[in-house]
Amino acid sequence: MSAHEWDGSSYDRISTIQQGLGAEVLARLQLEGDETVLDAGCGSGRISEMLAARLPHGRVIALDASASMLVAARERLARLIDEERVQVLCGDLLELELEQPLDAILSTATFHWIADHERLFTRLRAALRPGGRLVAQCGGEGNISGLRGRARELLTREPYAAHFAAWRTPWNYAPAEPTRERLLAAGFAHADCWLEPAPREPDEPREFLATIVFGPHVQQLPPELREQFIDDIIAAIGEPVVIDYVRLNIDATA
Repeated sequence: MSAHEWDGSSYDRISTIQQGLGAEVLARLQLEGDETVLDAGCGSGRISEMLAARLPHGRVIALDASASMLVAARERLARLIDEERVQVLCGDLLELELEQPLDAILSTATFHWIADHERLFTRLRAALRPGGRLVAQCGGEGNISGLRGRARELLTREPYAAHFAAWRTPWNYAPAEPTRERLLAAGFAHADCWLEPAPREPDEPREFLATIVFGPHVQQLPPELREQFIDDIIAAIGEPVVIDYVRLNIDATA
């Protein structure tokens, strides 16, 4: 998965937009209430908490590769962990192995951080029981293209250019039809995939840009340039700050 280092505390504080988008994805997942469901890339646990509320007799496995995110998730989900309704695990989705087959997998804002979607979908399919469902959303083709374009212009200028000379973006914003084909090739019996524009205006634009949208850029810079970089990004964007999200939606059945 992505080597990007998250600040779980900051993410939990400002990820209201991600929670709202995630709630819409969760609403697509039909549940009886007694299933075992994986939250694949649980982050700080906001969606895991909502998922657990829909599984009064079931179980949530909340998995993420970020230690910082998992600290925030365990704090948020402490009561549910004590009740053994939620299990929080550190792990890489590309190496996913669970003892028991899952009834469903839910994922929001995670898959675009993973370069190898072929292996990802193969591991997810192997984790599902026959007939199990994958319901997911991530950044798709065209996601934050306007914001990324403004960032690219800055990266060619000093004092930033030297720090990005050999840098490669960590995102995989995939199109819909190739994603559907990869899911079917991985063994899913049925898959629907579609792109959806979802522009959002964050309540805390500076921290949102620094933590979520341009977090990988910020981490590539020395500490003394990070605040200036966000200043320059905001100046290039103008007011209000609108995140030009395009989401890739996935509904698939094993």
